Amino acid sequence: MAQMWMDDVLRRPVITEKNTILMEQGQYTFVVAPDANKIQIRDAVERLFNVRVKAVNTLNVKGQERSRSIKKGRGKVTGRESTIKKAVVTLFPGQRIDVFEQV
Repeated sequence: MAQMWMDDVLRRPVITEKNTILMEQGQYTFVVAPDANKIQIRDAVERLFNVRVKAVNTLNVKGQERSRSIKKGRGKVTGRESTIKKAVVTLFPGQRIDVFEQV
């Protein structure tokens, strides 16, 4: 297991309508490094935000394929979005991450 810095483990928070509902239940979502495991994610969240983590659930989101047509019948361009790994972090009752609350 390679040692990773906390800044390398957590890439950015995910802020969507569904995640704002989960925040009320004490669950926060982050985009994390693809090779980060649950223990590293737990340590990074606990140290950066000074909270106690109850559980960490991870999921890999496969990038969608996109295509578009080019003018004047010259064909089609296809590509793929990046694949990302997300982590849903559940905190103990009474714990909050204030960074999310400001958005």
